[in-house]
Amino acid sequence: MRFSPDSDSQLAAELTPWLSSLQLTQDLAHVKVAALVSGGVDSSVVVHQLCAAGFKPSLFYIQIGMDQDGFEDCSWEDDIEIVKLMARRYDCPFEIVSLHDEYWDNVVQYTIDTVKKGLTPNPDVMCNKLIKFGCFEQKWGHEFDYIATGHYATTTLVDGVTFLSTAKDAVKDQTDFLAQINFKQVSKLMFPIGHLLKSEVRAIAEREKLPSAHRKDSQGICFLGKVNYNEFIERALGTQPGRIIDRDTGKVLGKHNGYWFHTIGQRKGLGLSGGPWFVVKKDVKRNIILVSRGYDPEDQYGRNIEMHTFDFISSDPWRLQGKASPVEHPDILTEPLAITFKIRHTPEFTKGLLHYDPVIGYRIESEDKIQGIAPGQYGVVYDRDHQLCFGSGMITKGY
Repeated sequence: MRFSPDSDSQLAAELTPWLSSLQLTQDLAHVKVAALVSGGVDSSVVVHQLCAAGFKPSLFYIQIGMDQDGFEDCSWEDDIEIVKLMARRYDCPFEIVSLHDEYWDNVVQYTIDTVKKGLTPNPDVMCNKLIKFGCFEQKWGHEFDYIATGHYATTTLVDGVTFLSTAKDAVKDQTDFLAQINFKQVSKLMFPIGHLLKSEVRAIAEREKLPSAHRKDSQGICFLGKVNYNEFIERALGTQPGRIIDRDTGKVLGKHNGYWFHTIGQRKGLGLSGGPWFVVKKDVKRNIILVSRGYDPEDQYGRNIEMHTFDFISSDPWRLQGKASPVEHPDILTEPLAITFKIRHTPEFTKGLLHYDPVIGYRIESEDKIQGIAPGQYGVVYDRDHQLCFGSGMITKGY
């Protein structure tokens, strides 16, 4: 079966932008698709979209729950019941696959190690790179032509090359969480709801009477589920009381339970009066948190974000514009490139320049001063129109 855009105008509006981006020519029923499902409304609509278009997807639920490690989180049981209902309704094969050990070894341990160094981890980025499109692909995904997910993202062909691109819904866009995947991974990905607004996804779920139509969105970090983040960190690293010091006066303002519970730019959870107070620096060796009061653009904000290495997904932006590429010529100082970027999950993009220096590495120079540049997080770079996502680099320094 091939989807006919003339068969149903409403369905055509929902499916055509996504299908057109794939540029498939064969019978869709013969295209082998693995759909990674969670039981939420987004993944349920993904299944509907795939089947409505003419695909016959195989559904996979990746089980990585923390309950096996002494935490109480049984949300996966509800997830699986919903996925089973979807599989029966659309007559799709369904399999539960466990990647718990791989998840702990790769993502959870990365998070613990990063926090212990005094940096700010991004486990969602690592989950996508190493688990959903890494371990899963190696064990099961290699048998399929495509892997479909409920991420709010799209793909775009530029001169025959697949690029990760932003979603229609700027608020829900998740390209920053996908910015560490590689070209092989993005070339195999389908995002059936990336061309839809979240409100449109909810409307489809309600119209089709999907079992997750009114289910709330998950708000937690990917591997924690309903587990409290600070509880997890305390279980892993314990507590170690230390001082909170006003960086400007040197006065001790209070105590904290360990530098690993705090991140640069943090405002809430410090327990200090007379603020607002912001974490501006951490002294890991002495277990000291340095804070500063109020919004001081000169003190708490910066324009430069250093990333010693940078991972381009499809092609580096210099090459796209016909300029000397630092990938091809790492020994030369390249011309700065006009870009937009993010350093945290937010709908807003900031304009800037991407520099490459053989000694320093990659550096983003922002047009505007930005607050809370946290080493360990990722600088995610887009084109000037913030449509194509070029990739990301781990932040090492901000000033």
